[in-house]
Amino acid sequence: MLAAMGEATSRVEVGALVTCNSYRNPNLLADMARTVDRISGGRLILGIGSGWFQRDYDEYGYAFGTVGSRLKALEANLQVITQRLGKLNPPPTRHIPILIGGTGKKVTLRIVAQFADIWNGFGDPDEAGRLSRTLDAWCAKVGRDPKSIERSITVGLHEIDQASRYVEQGITQLIFNGTTGPDYDLSGMQRLIAWRDRYRKEHGDE
Repeated sequence: MLAAMGEATSRVEVGALVTCNSYRNPNLLADMARTVDRISGGRLILGIGSGWFQRDYDEYGYAFGTVGSRLKALEANLQVITQRLGKLNPPPTRHIPILIGGTGKKVTLRIVAQFADIWNGFGDPDEAGRLSRTLDAWCAKVGRDPKSIERSITVGLHEIDQASRYVEQGITQLIFNGTTGPDYDLSGMQRLIAWRDRYRKEHGDE
């Protein structure tokens, strides 16, 4: 689906929020990411997470393990993915941004500090700010510039009115996730875009 979206569009970046690490061999996943990157002309974001939905694991015969084992596998596979992306021929058209989703303060955010270009979480503005500051602390421990990681929060209908507060907490991306198919209601997205345009007008093109 991402390859089809990449071929059918010309400007928008595409990516999953998020691909489950457990479902594919990491070398294969890196190769798939490179392929979508080239089809789209360099517009893929590789979103990845450790996995959590046991029903899918059971249905397809994947070992569910524990939260700890899934996070350990994510960390190990991210090393493989980054190494494979550097070896592929032809290479990706750009450094493919890696987005890691999760809010675990002890392990997940450490992995984000080590590997991610974008972090995605959830929560109200205060919680988002606390998580972002925890990520800053992990960046300091692993020797990473915290400014090199974008901060992304998934918001629903009730959080849109607090969009400016998220920005005040250092969040740089807001992702709307307040509707389900097959009859999608995109009015929330329209509200979020209207807020963005007002914010840019009031604060300059930030």
